[in-house]
Amino acid sequence: MPSFELQFPASQIEALANRFGYGDETRLLAVGAAARARGHYTREEFIEVCAWKTARSRSKVTSNRRAAVAAATGRALDTEDEVTRMSALLDLAGVGVPTASVLLYCVFPNEYPILDVRALESLGVKPRSQYPLSFWLEYLSACRELARRHEVSIRTLDKALWQHSKERAGVYGTRR
Repeated sequence: MPSFELQFPASQIEALANRFGYGDETRLLAVGAAARARGHYTREEFIEVCAWKTARSRSKVTSNRRAAVAAATGRALDTEDEVTRMSALLDLAGVGVPTASVLLYCVFPNEYPILDVRALESLGVKPRSQYPLSFWLEYLSACRELARRHEVSIRTLDKALWQHSKERAGVYGTRR
């Protein structure tokens, strides 16, 4: 397993997060709040959130039927078990760990980071073409521990990681 280590001084977390300017997440968080209240994503919400992370998987994502989206996202939102939660989302066509992380972030913004090549770069980890569930669990644990240790929210840490890579002119052109 990789070692997730900040590639910048922890004292810069807040300043980096404050410079994060990727865009307004109001709509995404509203979609997540509606899904949380309902207990699952609608197919339309699911497609919208997945498209925000990556447009490349749109044809696969849109192949998911309404009932499949409701069932899988309902299983994910109805448990606190991280393996079950992520596995349920990965059962949907076109959803890999990075996209699943956004689906979780939107519903539980205080609990989940977004898996992104920029964030990985800022933790000294090279991106992969595929992310196994074990990688996600390690990443999630590392981000939660870093946020706890440095007394910041998981979202503040997440924004700082992304911003640090962007300012270093990271080679990865990502949506996020």
